[in-house]
Amino acid sequence: MHIDLSDKRTLVTGASRGIGEAIAIQLVKSGATVAAHYNKNPVKTDHLTYEQLKKLVPIKADLSSPSETSALFDKVIDRFGHLDVIINNAGIAIKSSMEGDINHFVNDWKNTMDVNLLATGILCKHAINHFVGRNGGIIINISSRAAFRGDTPDYLAYAASKGGIVALTRSIARAYGKQGIVAFNVAPGFVKTDMAQDAIDAYGEGFVKDDIALNDLTQPQDLAPLITLLASGLANHATGGTFDINAGSYVH
Repeated sequence: MHIDLSDKRTLVTGASRGIGEAIAIQLVKSGATVAAHYNKNPVKTDHLTYEQLKKLVPIKADLSSPSETSALFDKVIDRFGHLDVIINNAGIAIKSSMEGDINHFVNDWKNTMDVNLLATGILCKHAINHFVGRNGGIIINISSRAAFRGDTPDYLAYAASKGGIVALTRSIARAYGKQGIVAFNVAPGFVKTDMAQDAIDAYGEGFVKDDIALNDLTQPQDLAPLITLLASGLANHATGGTFDINAGSYVH
């Protein structure tokens, strides 16, 4: 089935690389107009046609800043007029040793929560207020396998932040469904991205592969088709649900 998103105006955070880049490119190829958020480097557009390029709008913001996060939403509305779908994908994973200094530990937790959870909450707030005025909209939040099976001691803050996203999404789905707002969690496992390269370098690709049920590591492009489906509105009765994409490494 071909999914046509030509009537959808969408914001994707963290679209400069990895999962976010794959999502933004797939949405544009499916016809959506996409605000592709980035912090340092905008999304690469080599593989898009001229017509597709006109539907991709890079917008810069530092999501560790609440004011810049709010301003990002305002910029998207100013540019597009309205929004139909928001995909909160941006996130950071800071390695923070349990044996380290408490001040470093606290800073690592604050930075992780600011980007992964607070920024997502701010954008969800703006999206909800906007969607209520438009009789509906779609929120897709990228959580993680770590929210359910946990993570290593060095990434406690990351796992906790992703667990918070799950609760946030479920709460939105239950509270705003009657107003036409649906919300989904997508929980990837280990995905072969730049952000995950540290783990590959530290433990080796073989170690990571031993943890999954399939032969190949999950790629960013493996998430894009499901998210395209959720963005289409064809799966709205799954609101509040979590969709696992982890190559069988965590099944619940």
